[in-house]
Amino acid sequence: MAGEGGALGLIAGNGRFPFLLLDAARAQGLRVVVAAIKEETDAEMDARAAGDPEGVRVHWMSLGELSRLIEMFKREGVTRAVMAGQVKHKQIFSSIRPDWRLAKLLLNLRTRNTDMLLGAVAKVLEDEGIVLMSSTAYLEPMLAPVGVMTKRVPDETELGDIAYGVKVARGIAGFDLGQTVVIAAGACVAVEAMEGTDATIARAGEIFRGMDFDGQASTLQRRLTVVKVAKPNQDMRFDVPVVGVPTIEAMVTAGATCLCVEAGRTLVFDRERMMAAADAAGIAVVGFSAHGEG
Repeated sequence: MAGEGGALGLIAGNGRFPFLLLDAARAQGLRVVVAAIKEETDAEMDARAAGDPEGVRVHWMSLGELSRLIEMFKREGVTRAVMAGQVKHKQIFSSIRPDWRLAKLLLNLRTRNTDMLLGAVAKVLEDEGIVLMSSTAYLEPMLAPVGVMTKRVPDETELGDIAYGVKVARGIAGFDLGQTVVIAAGACVAVEAMEGTDATIARAGEIFRGMDFDGQASTLQRRLTVVKVAKPNQDMRFDVPVVGVPTIEAMVTAGATCLCVEAGRTLVFDRERMMAAADAAGIAVVGFSAHGEG
C-alpha cells in the first residue's frame, strides 16, 4: 500500500484509534490528510500535525459537513480514505446538523441505523472518486487472536455465559443495535444500544448494585461476563469492534470478571497494557472464532 500514489484520508473520530492508524500509515511513508471531527476528535491531533508538517495535514469540520469533506479530500489529492475512532451514535442521530448533501442522503435512508448511514456516506465518497478502505488497514496485527490472552482462563460458569452471550450478542448485532451484552449465570443483565460498550458495562454494574437480595443467596452470582461481537455481515470499513485498557477499567468498576471478543474482527488496542491490567484484576480475556475455534 505504501507504494500507491496520493495521500491517505483519515476521517478521525474519538479515542486512540485515529492516532494508532495515523502512526501505522506514516510508518509506511504515507502522507495523511486528517478530517478531524470537531465534536469527537482529540485536540492532540493538531500537535501531531505540527510535529510532522511534511506528512500530516489536519482539517477540522463538523459531523454534518459532507460536502466540505469531499471538497477538502479532492483538493488534497485523496483517493483512498479510512474511518477510525468512534463517533457516538447519539451524536450521529441527534446532534448532527447536515449540509444539503448529507440532508439529501438522510432523507433517502430506509432505516436510520449506523450501517445504513455510513454505508450511504461510503457510496457518496466512492462516486466522487474516494474509496473507503477497511478500518483495520495497517492495523491487522492488533486484531484479537483465538484463545485465552490472559493468565487466568474462564471458569465453567464464565464459559457457559460466553456461549449464551455470543448467541444474544449476535442477535442484537444483526439488527445493528449494538455489539455488546453483559451476562451473569445465564441471565442477560445489559444489552448495548446507543450508549457504547463502556457505558453498557457500567449500567450492568449499577443494575447488580441496585438489586435487593434481602441477605439471601441469589441465583445470580455477582460476577459479570462481557461479550463483544462483530455484526454478522460486519463491514470492516466502519464501526469495527474495539477493546482496550478503558474496557478493563470499566469491567473492574462494574465487577465483571470475564471478557470475550470475536477473534479476527475485534481490534485490541495497547494489548500488553490491557492484558497486564486484566491480570492484575483477575479478569479472563478470550477470543472466540465465528467458525467455532477457541
